[in-house]
Amino acid sequence: MNPIINALIFLINAGFGLYILLLVLRFLLVFSQDSMRSPPALLVIKLTRIPLVYLYSFIPRVKNIDLATLLLIFLSEFIKLLLTFWLYGQKLSLLGLIFLSVINIIYFFIYFYIFSIIIQAILSFIAPDDGYRQNPISEFLHRLNRPLLNPIRNIVKPLNGFDFSPLIAVLTLQLLVILAVDPLALLFRSLM
Repeated sequence: MNPIINALIFLINAGFGLYILLLVLRFLLVFSQDSMRSPPALLVIKLTRIPLVYLYSFIPRVKNIDLATLLLIFLSEFIKLLLTFWLYGQKLSLLGLIFLSVINIIYFFIYFYIFSIIIQAILSFIAPDDGYRQNPISEFLHRLNRPLLNPIRNIVKPLNGFDFSPLIAVLTLQLLVILAVDPLALLFRSLM
């Protein structure tokens, strides 16, 4: 493969990947009903504001689900895949691009949660005793992960000061990938 095409694909994946990460953070901030006053939240809002201002004018927010941001995540992933396939000289149907975009977004959300939970757990060992209130990143991750971890914490109480909800959440998310998302991806590949 041509090194220039490889470099272009790398830049496309890196640029769109970072932008999609910011959009996912914004979506999860709204979903977690965060106050959006922490420095990381303000940065995410500032960096993603411009295209969303226009989308909010005709795409409503349903409770704590930001449909405009979700649409922009989908469009960004769709364009990234379209450019990648075009540079490789491959063709994929419109339905195939849509389906692959949706699967990639599901993977992105799941792995985002897995890594953010792991980082939050590591930070809790570094600064225990409610250390997330002292560090803006820890507090930010705590607020993002709260909707996923609190239901588990309601079922599995801490044992001798150890909170097993992050471990259970990560294992559950990985099982979701293995039992649901991977089979969908395989089904899609078999239909191509």
